[in-house]
Amino acid sequence: MKMKGFAFLICCFFIAAFTGCYYDKANLVYPKAPACDTTNVRLSVELNNIMKANCFSCHGGTADQGAGIQLEDYATIQDFANTGILMSALIQDGSISPMPKGAAKLSDCDINKFDAWIKRGAPQN
Repeated sequence: MKMKGFAFLICCFFIAAFTGCYYDKANLVYPKAPACDTTNVRLSVELNNIMKANCFSCHGGTADQGAGIQLEDYATIQDFANTGILMSALIQDGSISPMPKGAAKLSDCDINKFDAWIKRGAPQN
């Protein structure tokens, strides 16, 4: 009889232990990624940081590795933005060489930041 009581207590312990560690709130277990804020995207801050991390190693300085395309110059980047070349390269639609070359595609958020800036007229801000 003592053995049945002991087995019952062990079973109760395991049931309590396993059900006590269960999360039923998806937002706690799988938190959402922070929203992508494209409302006040500035070339000199947000886009420049993205380009420093992904573009300027080839398209900065003398741009020797980037086919001579120097993206640190506003006039150049504005021209590529206004002609659609910049977005075609970033979204990698196949019409021109995908960028960044030899690296992973930019995140959707980063691409959306460029798109928002271009839709606002690609200002020098």
